[in-house]
Amino acid sequence: EAELVTWLVKVGDTVEVDQLVAEVIKDKATTELPSVVKGKVSWLGASPGDRINVGSPLIRFLVDGDGVETKISTPSGSSATPSTKEPIATPVDTSISDVPVAQPRREIAEETPEIIPANNGHGRPLASPAVRRRALEANIDLHLVSGTGPAGRIGHDDLDRFIAGKVTPVKSTANLATEITDIPVIGLRRTIAERMSNAKAHIPHITYVEEIDVTEVERLRKALNERFSSKKPKLTLLPFLVRAIVAAIAEQPELNARFDDDAEVIHQYSAVHIGIATQTPKGLVVPVLHHAQSRDIWNCAEEIKRLADLANEGKLDREDLTGSTITITSLGALGGVVSTPIINYPEVAVIGVNKMQIRPVWDGSSFVARNMMNLSSGFDHRIIDGWNAATFVQRIKSLLEEPAMIFIEGV
Repeated sequence: EAELVTWLVKVGDTVEVDQLVAEVIKDKATTELPSVVKGKVSWLGASPGDRINVGSPLIRFLVDGDGVETKISTPSGSSATPSTKEPIATPVDTSISDVPVAQPRREIAEETPEIIPANNGHGRPLASPAVRRRALEANIDLHLVSGTGPAGRIGHDDLDRFIAGKVTPVKSTANLATEITDIPVIGLRRTIAERMSNAKAHIPHITYVEEIDVTEVERLRKALNERFSSKKPKLTLLPFLVRAIVAAIAEQPELNARFDDDAEVIHQYSAVHIGIATQTPKGLVVPVLHHAQSRDIWNCAEEIKRLADLANEGKLDREDLTGSTITITSLGALGGVVSTPIINYPEVAVIGVNKMQIRPVWDGSSFVARNMMNLSSGFDHRIIDGWNAATFVQRIKSLLEEPAMIFIEGV
């Protein structure tokens, strides 16, 4: 079926060949239908909004020709109804007959007036159905014909000149790729798709973005790495963020939870099991840093590295991938300025790490260069109110901006 969008003519109008008479839509694509004849509109077979079976009569014209008497009825299966009385041609000095306009093809593509040559080899050349039919009958590739109409549209005159040999054929350089590769969504990719769809279908997300000055925590991280490089695992920002999240959860335990929306029960956990979203050659996985509240910063770094290595090798076991109560997601240097992370259902919060950048920051008397980073965090708005979400992120911000506080219990 196609849907009639609008008529561009009315009964009694005289039209020329290729004059646009209607707009129809099919498969979300709109196309304009041109007339294939010169004549007078005698009958419109549908009203705007009607659905018409492809191939059903849509419009009829009275044109010069042999006199005939024609009776038109709405085809079976069509929901369209004639908007005017069916015409019956009567003999006159110049006899007339009814001719139907060609109906939309199965594939309808809207022709947009881009100012490009019609025969540039990219996509379908601009031409009316009548011109295409002539070209097909003459075994002519329209990519080789230069169009002189608007936006390089090929008309009958262009086709006539090409057939007569008055125009030097354009050498086709088209490399038209028509192959379609079907890739089954299976394995890990299927699991990722199901989990993402489940999260977006169930959770009304609220995103909260905050700018954080990480100059001091970065200075501390580098100093610790230099001092303990031979004795301790290398520190990244993540262990500091983990410890800040643990401290913030101690003040707001409702963030460390899972929501069973079927049973309408919130499961709030005393242990903090932090999922670390990790990109692998096979796709996204979320290994879990279990009992983060019991680990110091060095142990966090060691366990995060172990999980990342196993993830990239595809050797994570079920225990490593289950049980998270809140998740961190980070793309590192590719983290962008802002993101809208999707919550790891059925958790109620996700913390998104964006990339660090040196930015000028006003310190009250002058602009100074500071290492800045955004946290883009998502929360389940059914469970976490906006105020509570903001309070949680602000607590993480304060700890990262004064990293010494991370190491002091109860502060």
